[in-house]
Amino acid sequence: MDSELERTFDTYWRALDGPALEKEYRFHPIRKFRFDRAHPGWKIAIELEGGTWTQGRHVRGDGFSRDCEKYNLAGLNGWTVFRFTSDMLANDPARHLQPVIRLMSQTKCRVR
Repeated sequence: MDSELERTFDTYWRALDGPALEKEYRFHPIRKFRFDRAHPGWKIAIELEGGTWTQGRHVRGDGFSRDCEKYNLAGLNGWTVFRFTSDMLANDPARHLQPVIRLMSQTKCRVR
């Protein structure tokens, strides 16, 4: 079941005409790491970082370390990871999401 942050992201992404994204995409054949949203063709991942003001998993030591490992592994495998907080989506979603949508519309898919 999607979190409130994921539902908010999906609503804004659709409203801004973002391309279809896969949910909970497992990007590595061995590790169980998943992206919140991803477009495998462009190798673009979206990570939604909740709990930034409430000491959520993403900002505590162990969770932060695992996120760093995940993002580094993704980069080594050719992925571009964009990270968004709930504040970014609440305060000015278009300013944060439109550059990613523009990038995707201006470049060809890397892989199908």
